[in-house]
Amino acid sequence: MHSAPRAFEQLSWLRSFAWIGSVAVLALGFLALPAFATKASKAAPTRIAVFAFELDDESPAASLLNEATSTAAAMEKVNSDTRAELAQSGRYEVIDASKTDMSAVANRSFKSCDGCEAGIALKLGAEQSLIGIVKRATQTDYYIVIQIRDARSGKVLDQQAANFAGGEEGWGTGARMLIRHQILPSKN
Repeated sequence: MHSAPRAFEQLSWLRSFAWIGSVAVLALGFLALPAFATKASKAAPTRIAVFAFELDDESPAASLLNEATSTAAAMEKVNSDTRAELAQSGRYEVIDASKTDMSAVANRSFKSCDGCEAGIALKLGAEQSLIGIVKRATQTDYYIVIQIRDARSGKVLDQQAANFAGGEEGWGTGARMLIRHQILPSKN
C-alpha cells in the first residue's frame, strides 16, 4: 500500500512539470507574436508610375549651340537607375511609364502641365506618379528634381531636389542618391 502514495507523488510531480512546460511554451509564443505581427502588418508596396526624366539644359554650351548637349543614353541611365532604386527599396512596385505618349501633354513636358501625369498614372493602375528633371547648369554641375503625386487627387506628396557635381555619366547615381537619402527616408 505504500506504493500508491508514491505513485500519486510521481503523478503530481509530472503534472507540475507539464504545467510549467505549458506556461513556458505560452510565454515563448507571446514573445514571438510581435515578430509575426510586424510581418503581417507590413503594407503592400505602393504602385508608382515612373515617367521619363526630362532634361532642362541651361548650360552655356547649350545656350551657345541652341540645343541640349546631353545624350539620350545618359537620360535612359537616369530613368533605369530611378526605377531600380525604387523597386529595390521594397516600398514601391514600379510601373515603367517612360514610353508614355506625350502628344496630349501640354508642351510635351510634365514639368509644365500642372500635375497631368497623375491622371495618366491612374489609368496605368498606379497609386502615385513620379516625374523627374535633370537641370544641367554647366558641363559639370547639375540638379536632380523629383516630384511624387497622388494619382487620384493630383496632390503633391513629396518633392525633393539636390545639386551634384559631375558629368552626365553620374546623373543616374545622383538620382539614386536623391531617392535613397531624401525620398525614401521622408516616407518613414
